[in-house]
Amino acid sequence: MAERLDQPRESRRSFLPRPQADQDAAGRVSESIARFLGTPSFIFWLTIFCIVWLGWNAFGPEDLRFDKAANGFTALTLMLSLQASYAAPLILLAQNRQTDRDRVQAEQDRQRAERNLADTEFLAREMASVRIALNEVATRDFVRSELRNLLEELLAEQAEQADADEPAEPGAERPDGKPARAERKPERRRA
Repeated sequence: MAERLDQPRESRRSFLPRPQADQDAAGRVSESIARFLGTPSFIFWLTIFCIVWLGWNAFGPEDLRFDKAANGFTALTLMLSLQASYAAPLILLAQNRQTDRDRVQAEQDRQRAERNLADTEFLAREMASVRIALNEVATRDFVRSELRNLLEELLAEQAEQADADEPAEPGAERPDGKPARAERKPERRRA
């Protein structure tokens, strides 16, 4: 006996090689059998088998009957019991393997959900930073209003300039207080 129960025993050398059973292969075989046991075709063929068995042993030639009706079809009962005794562990083994697969799938789903949550949180933070950055950026309406204001100021300055450059009546003063020059009319040359 091993001194510590949490440590495996040391393997002993033997003269005969120990047969190695592939656990995964046995599991695959048991799953395929369990899948077949759960199909309508299995029930159909088992029903056909039982009908043929009962029919042969009830109505077949007397000397060729191997399971007498007088004995309650004992051999058929034993065969069905044997089939059930093998089917139950195979189904349990297949369920255990399916449970393991479901556990692995659930773990992968949990990890995927955590990654999706992290990605979503990252995108939410990025969207918030973009929203904050956009509050500091000039919008189209703001730029239009600023350009409109500048255009109005330019038009006002041009109007003042035009008023300042406009010839006034003789003797009138310009807005800056200096006397206005009389406008000269170009002389026409006669040919």
